[in-house]
Amino acid sequence: MTHHNHEHNNQTHPGMGGNVVPFRPDTRPLPESEVVVDAELVQEPRETFNTRRLPVPHISEQARQRMAQTAVELRRVSAPYVVTGSRAVVRHGLYVGAGAAVVARRVRDARSNSPYLRALRAAEAAGEWDRADQWAERIERAKRDRHERRMDWIAAPVKLAKAVAVSAAAGIGLLLALGVVLAVADGSVGMVLEPIGAAIDTIRFLWWFGTAYGAFLLTGGMGVGLLYLWDQGRRHGGWQPRWAVPEQPVPGRDVVPDEGAILSALRELGYGPLTRAFKDGWQPRWVSPTTRVGKGWHTQLLLPRQVPVEEIAKRKGVLAHNLLRKPIEVWPTEPKDQPGVLDLWVADQGILTGPVDPWPLLHEGATDYFKGVPVAVDARGELITAKLMACNYLTAGIMGSGKSSFVICLLLGAMLDPLVDIDVHVLAYNVDYDPMKPRLRTLVKGDEEEHIEAAMTTLRTLVGEVSERGRILEELGGEEAKLTRDIAEADPRMRPRVVVFDEVHELFTHKRHGEEAKELALKVTKKARKTGITLLWVTPDADANSLPRGISKTASHRVAFAINDHQGNDAILGTGMHKRGYSATTLVAGEDVGTAMAAGFAKVPGLIRSFYIRKEKGTDEITPIVQRALALREEHGITPTHDHDNPTAVADPLADIAAVLGKRPRMKTREVLQHLAERNPAAYRDWSAQRLTAYLAQYHAEPYKTEGAMQVSTARIHEALTERNHHDPDNSDDSGGGW
Repeated sequence: MTHHNHEHNNQTHPGMGGNVVPFRPDTRPLPESEVVVDAELVQEPRETFNTRRLPVPHISEQARQRMAQTAVELRRVSAPYVVTGSRAVVRHGLYVGAGAAVVARRVRDARSNSPYLRALRAAEAAGEWDRADQWAERIERAKRDRHERRMDWIAAPVKLAKAVAVSAAAGIGLLLALGVVLAVADGSVGMVLEPIGAAIDTIRFLWWFGTAYGAFLLTGGMGVGLLYLWDQGRRHGGWQPRWAVPEQPVPGRDVVPDEGAILSALRELGYGPLTRAFKDGWQPRWVSPTTRVGKGWHTQLLLPRQVPVEEIAKRKGVLAHNLLRKPIEVWPTEPKDQPGVLDLWVADQGILTGPVDPWPLLHEGATDYFKGVPVAVDARGELITAKLMACNYLTAGIMGSGKSSFVICLLLGAMLDPLVDIDVHVLAYNVDYDPMKPRLRTLVKGDEEEHIEAAMTTLRTLVGEVSERGRILEELGGEEAKLTRDIAEADPRMRPRVVVFDEVHELFTHKRHGEEAKELALKVTKKARKTGITLLWVTPDADANSLPRGISKTASHRVAFAINDHQGNDAILGTGMHKRGYSATTLVAGEDVGTAMAAGFAKVPGLIRSFYIRKEKGTDEITPIVQRALALREEHGITPTHDHDNPTAVADPLADIAAVLGKRPRMKTREVLQHLAERNPAAYRDWSAQRLTAYLAQYHAEPYKTEGAMQVSTARIHEALTERNHHDPDNSDDSGGGW
C-alpha cells in the first residue's frame, strides 16, 4: 500500500533552478479524502499436487483445482488398500522365509537327535524314568546308525564309479547284442551298430531339450519350491512383525467363542509351556469343533505336551476374562475317557446370573417317587430331574450358598407323591422346614443332647428297617429284589421314605455318638438303595472330620454349592475332581446362590442351578404346595402319622405292638423293638428286650423262643388287647408311656 502526497513530494519553487528536498519528511496526517489506497485482494493459495508442472499449456486454474481435488480423493480411497497390500506382500514374503526355516528344522531333526532329546527332557520332567531310559537307548542307537551312514558315504565314490562302469559296459553289451539280433534278422551287418546310434540320438535329444527348455523347467521348479515354502511358513511359521499382521476387528461383548477366539484366549493365558508351544507352531487338533449346545458353546481340543488340563483349570479366571465371560460362565474340564483333551463349555454372557424359571410343579401336578422330581436346570438350561428311588444325596455349601433351597425343592417334590413318608432331623434351630411341617411325619429341630439322641434312634431304626424291607422283598420273590410302586401301594410297610439329616456335622462330630453315627450312616447308605429309603445328608462343613469319607464314595448324587477350598470340594464331589476342573471353589456365596457343581445327575459332573421356591414376608409359595400334598394323601386314603416335636406324647405300647405285628403270626423281639422305635421314637427309643419282656409279662404275652430266636406272638398280643379292653374299655394304658 502507498500514500501519495501531491503537495510536499517533489515541490518546485519559482525562480530557483532545482528541486527542494525537505530536510525531514512531513509527518502530518492527511485528510481521509486525500488518501489513496493502491492494493490487491489476494486469496490463500490452494494445494495443486504438482499440477502446475504438467507439460500441458493453457490449463486454467479451475482445472488445476479439480485435478488436485481428484488426486486428494484418490489418495484417500487408495491409502487403506496400499497399506493392506504392502502388509500382505511383506507378510507373504516372510512366509517363504518362515517355510525355509521350518524345512531346515525338519531336515535337522531328521538328521540329528533333536526330537529324541526333546522327548527325553519331557520324560525326565514328568518323572517317567522308564520312558526316559527308552529314549536314551534310541538316542544311542540313532548315533550308531548315523556313524554307519557317514562311513558308507566315504566309500560311496568308489562304489559309484564301479557301478557306473559296470552299468555302462552292461548297457553297451546289451545294445550290441540287440544289434546282432537285428543284423541277423535283416541280413545286414550295418544293423549291428544301429541300437548304439539310436541311444546316442536319444542322449543328443535330451541334451537339446534340457538346453532349450531348461530355463522354463528351472523357473517352474523354483516356483513350485517357493510355493511349498510359502505354504509351510503360513501353516507352521510362528513369527511375524506386528505391523505386517492384518488388523483384526475388535470383538464385541457378544463375541462367539469360536475356534479363533479360543486359541487367542489360550495364547494369552500366561502359561509358559503353552506359550512356547504356540511359538513352536503348535496347531491344535479339534476333537469336537465349537458347536451351539443349549445356552452356550461347547468344544474339545487336544492340548500339546507339558500342558495338562489341570493347569488350564487353575487359570480359569484369566481364560474367562480373555473370552469376555465371568469365571462361573467358563468350565474347562478333562473327560474321564479322553486324557489330555480340554473339554470347554462357555455359557452365553449373563445366562448364569439371571433368575431361574419357576418350578414346574409350583401351581399344579404330582410326582412319582420312582421316576424322580424336577429340582434344577443345568448350565445349558435343560431340566434336571433328581431320582429318589435307589439314590442318596450328599449336599454341602457354606452359609448363603443356597443348599437349603435345593433340599426344600427336593422335599416338596417328594411329598407330592402321596406314598412318600418324610422325616427331617435338623441339628440346629432354624425355620427352613417349618412350612412343610403338616406333611412331614417327623420334624426334630435343635442341637441339644435330646435331639442328638433322637437322630441316633432314627439311624438305629433305619438299620433294622433296611434289613426288614430286604427280607420282605425276598419273600415276595421276583427276578430282582427291588421295591416297585405296586409293592409300595399294596404293603404300607414298604412305602417309600425320605430321611433328611441337616447340619449333620453336629452328629458326626459328637463326642459320645460320633463314631457310632458314622458307622450307622455308612451302613444305611450302602444297604438302603433298593428298599425305597432315600437319605439326604446336608452340611456346611465339608471336611474329613465332619463327614465320613465312605458316604462321599457311596452317595449316588453329590451336590457342592460354594466351597472354600479344594479339599472340601473333593470331600463332596470325589477325589481329584478339583484337578479335573469340576470345582465349586469359584462359586461365591451370596452371589451364586442356588448354583452348584453336581455329580450323579448326568454322565459327567456339571453345573446346576436350583429352583427357588419363595417363602418370605408377603410371599408364600411353599404352603400351597404342602396343602396340595395333603389333599393328594387324603384322596388316596393315606392317614398321616406325625411325631414332630412332642416327645412327651402318651403311648399305648400294647396297641403299638399289635400295630407293628400286623397280620404276621409272630415277629422277632429285635424287630418289634425296631418298629416301635420307628413308630414313636420319643416313647420307645430307650426300650430294650428286657423292658419289652417285662411289659408283656403283665398281660401273659411275653416272648417265647422258637426257630432259634425270641419271638412275640401276634395271637397272644391280640388276646391280651381284647382282655384289657373287655375289663376296661376306656383304658388307654397311660402307664405304658412310663415304660
